[in-house]
Amino acid sequence: MVSSAVDVDDPPNPTVDTPARVRRRRDPVRTVARGVGQTLITFGLVALLFVVYELWVTDVLASREQDALAEELQDQWADAPTVEPAEPAPAPAPGTPAPAPAPIDVGLGEPFAVLHIPRLGEDWSRVVVEGTAQIQLAQGPGHYLDTAMPGEPGNFALAGHRVGRGSPFLDLDLLRPGDPIVVETAGQWFVYRVLGDPATGDVTADASGIPGQEIVRPTDVSVIAPTPGGPADGPATDAYLTLTTCHPKYSAEQRLIVHARLDGAPLDKSSAPQGPPALGG
Repeated sequence: MVSSAVDVDDPPNPTVDTPARVRRRRDPVRTVARGVGQTLITFGLVALLFVVYELWVTDVLASREQDALAEELQDQWADAPTVEPAEPAPAPAPGTPAPAPAPIDVGLGEPFAVLHIPRLGEDWSRVVVEGTAQIQLAQGPGHYLDTAMPGEPGNFALAGHRVGRGSPFLDLDLLRPGDPIVVETAGQWFVYRVLGDPATGDVTADASGIPGQEIVRPTDVSVIAPTPGGPADGPATDAYLTLTTCHPKYSAEQRLIVHARLDGAPLDKSSAPQGPPALGG
């Protein structure tokens, strides 16, 4: 009689997978998947930490830098010789260069002025340093080398970060025609006003033809020419102030530019220690 049962001594069928063999075949796949998953999680955490650093940590560091610069600048100004009150200078005629103020001698990276923009906040102010390299812009707004100084005929041009590093120019797009931008130096106050038509709010409607606000490519350096939009070696037709920053927010693809013009003669600190009325907006 032939039994249909399988003999216990029969060898196993090589075509049949055992659970152990299935587990062994799947282990490499699981290892690779686990490794990829851990790598992606690590990458995500690093990216998140980088964003936190760029958006918040650098702001904290820049705020400390600004506090230190403000203290340094006030100490310098306090040690400067006292300036006696002078007779108010007549306002320059429209379209003619303003009289040149006392020259400012400043080294690269050193603070020399304070920028006040009432539209951005009642107490909004930033110390300006000389130079626009990253090491300077990490401290606050930087002055483009070889452009005019405050109150001088030409273009007093400044750059500043829009996001991170203190974000000094985060809301620069809120400025409107006629808004004051006040520059404070050791002995004087200078009031600039954003170009355009204050009555209509049209930033392109200034009689000079220079817009109060524009978006340009990073390669368009004519915005900081002596007369904004003119040749780099062209004449200065007035005393201007230009602010530049990245556009749009969180991108460096373009540049947001604000142009302003000096409004009247400088005001001596000896006669107005608290600043001009324009500081009130």
